Amino acid sequence: MSMHRVFAAALELQAALRELGLPYCFIGGLALQRWGEPRMTQDADASVLTSFDHDDQVIEHLSARFKARPGGGPDFARRSRVLLLEAKNGTALDVALGALPFEARAVQRSSGWQLPRGKMLRTCSAEDLVVYKAFAARDRDWIDLDGVLARQGKKLLATQIIQELVPLVTLKEDDAIVPRLEKAMRRRGVLS
Repeated sequence: MSMHRVFAAALELQAALRELGLPYCFIGGLALQRWGEPRMTQDADASVLTSFDHDDQVIEHLSARFKARPGGGPDFARRSRVLLLEAKNGTALDVALGALPFEARAVQRSSGWQLPRGKMLRTCSAEDLVVYKAFAARDRDWIDLDGVLARQGKKLLATQIIQELVPLVTLKEDDAIVPRLEKAMRRRGVLS
């Protein structure tokens, strides 16, 4: 799948999210294209701030506009807080129903990313992408995270990253994430 198809799917999703009038931003592989070492991604991940109050509104609105992926319909979204959809061109769309304080701040800090032909996507900040990647903590996420650290370097707000990550990993009960991130940040000169 080409990045052109992923960007087209993201723009289609963004149009539907704008109709809702709720704050949102793209995270994951699309934000990585902006802030890290670009790599092919097969889907478009977004977070829409529902604060629990607007879950059903978002689920109904997006389910009416996009095909649900197998096993990922409205009932799955209510349980998992992720709506699994498919764009018209077949690209997978993962829409997180954001409600945590970190998710609200990440959406508030998001900004527009200028694409070719006058198009724009709203993505999370580089710092918030590091938090998302560290929290997920899969092997691929650590590789992606290192690319963001290498590309953004001292421009990153290291203190903000750690402050946002600590409460999340406390909930996850994973004591290894913060020390691993701090080590990676020191190696890349982001943290002294």
